Amino acid sequence: MSLAGKRAVVTGGGRGIGRAVCLALAAAGADVLVNYSGSANAAEAVAANCRALGVRAVTCRADVSDAAQANELIAAAIQQLGGVDILVNNAGITRDGLLLRMSDADFEAVLAVNLAGAFHCMRAACRPMMKQRFGRIINISSVVGLRGNAGQANYAASKAGLIGMSKSVAKELAGRGITVNCVAPGFIRTAMTDALAEPVREKLLGEIPAARLGEAEEVAAAVAFFADEAAGYLTGQVLCVDGGMAM
Repeated sequence: MSLAGKRAVVTGGGRGIGRAVCLALAAAGADVLVNYSGSANAAEAVAANCRALGVRAVTCRADVSDAAQANELIAAAIQQLGGVDILVNNAGITRDGLLLRMSDADFEAVLAVNLAGAFHCMRAACRPMMKQRFGRIINISSVVGLRGNAGQANYAASKAGLIGMSKSVAKELAGRGITVNCVAPGFIRTAMTDALAEPVREKLLGEIPAARLGEAEEVAAAVAFFADEAAGYLTGQVLCVDGGMAM
């Protein structure tokens, strides 16, 4: 697999799955723009790690829930990297709570970042991709978008919506050499899951046929697969990286 000469934008690239995606794309030879909305230091650390792999890497602060900032993000990629070939919509937030207790603000905030944010970035990126008749858009959904999860009505709605939106946009852009696919992670090992009490952890593992949590690098490998030119005949697909949870 080689992404040499390709230019990638990864939203929410400063930590977790986004960080792993940036490093995987860089390892395959792609130049990377690391987007962040919070910690500039974390994003710059990821960019530095990417540069150590021999590619160009820059950072850009943007809140993708704001359409104007999403437009500026794609413009920054074009200005600093010379274009955008790969867009990974990874930025996401949670505001968990049971339906009866969930505020309008918590519902709307999650959809604004997770769903509208991806929409804003796809809309901004598709025009330059159409001109060059090549593009790879990979949206990070979730197993929760496929099977639901109590206390996450807002998150599940955003991730399920991402799948439907991806399939629709895939149909619009397929004739221009642009693919749109989703990667749906299951429970991935993070600092948060490492801190879970043992009974909670055991219950969680009981729901996973593979009997283990996933690694961020395993999700990143799926993203890199969709980004490759060899995946040009795959579009509108959902690849679950979940240890079998969504079967």
